[in-house]
Amino acid sequence: MRRTARAFWLRSPGHGEIRTVGLPLPGPDDVLIRTLATGVSRGTETLVFRGEVPESQHAAMRAPFQEGEFPGPVKYGYLNVGTVEEGPASLVGRTVFSLAPHQTRLVLPAAAVTPLPEGLPPARAVLAGTVETAVNALWDAAPLIGDRIAVIGGGMVGCSVTALLARFPGVRVQLVDTEPARAATAAALGASFALPEDAADGCDLVVHASATAAGLARGLELLAPEGTLLELSWYGDRQVTLPLGEQFHSRRLTVRSSQVGAVSPARRDRRTFADRLALALDLLTDPAFDALITGESPFDDLPQLLPRLADGTLPALCHRLVYPDADPA
Repeated sequence: MRRTARAFWLRSPGHGEIRTVGLPLPGPDDVLIRTLATGVSRGTETLVFRGEVPESQHAAMRAPFQEGEFPGPVKYGYLNVGTVEEGPASLVGRTVFSLAPHQTRLVLPAAAVTPLPEGLPPARAVLAGTVETAVNALWDAAPLIGDRIAVIGGGMVGCSVTALLARFPGVRVQLVDTEPARAATAAALGASFALPEDAADGCDLVVHASATAAGLARGLELLAPEGTLLELSWYGDRQVTLPLGEQFHSRRLTVRSSQVGAVSPARRDRRTFADRLALALDLLTDPAFDALITGESPFDDLPQLLPRLADGTLPALCHRLVYPDADPA
């Protein structure tokens, strides 16, 4: 009898369901994984849920193990932690991270999974994909000792960047967000906090991750002359107005994009995708990252959960899904 699993599918924008799916037979270079937990990326996944991926970006936004096509039906997700039940002897029994969707069991190439380092709890490891984005962003930004830095937007990516910057010696890092409750998150990560109107200016670097035009404009205002704004937000199909008049040219400001789909040019000749992910997992052994996980639900609740995450009625950074221990194989 063919093995089956249960997976979350977006049937159409705004409507998700859990389906029973068949599993392929594992080949000699594959692993069978039983999922322990997955993370819901409130930014990208809610854009996908609302059907806001522009047609021009359908190929660029494909998740590594996505099935179906935007806007739907599509199986999407990329923050998966599970236990290897079958596969190469070196991996059987190991807890691994993969860029796989929300599904109870999966068959993946063994090369697509990364074992968790000692000291990293599986429950925290669902953040690996987001911390990997932050690593790539800081390779792009190249902050220096003693820099004055603002991170605008206290979502998963902004908070991950903040957590890493807080480790840099002599750096003044301030998390800027419109939500006062993010002050507690910033403190847990080792950074200061400010509302946009109170943020410290004279910044050498601003990392923008709020996905709002207002946040982007405020980021330019906070820069010192010849400062750089690194844009991490992804806006889907929304148009964004950028104020490039006034003092933008006379202050010689730089706006630069960063995206995790390619290893930063600063490290591309010396680091692989696997190296970058392994680094993210090592960094996650720091318990401070627990502040980014703000809720937990059973996997079966995902069809009812995603609409609340997408419309903001359930505030969250990373919402973790936990999986049944004995789902039929």
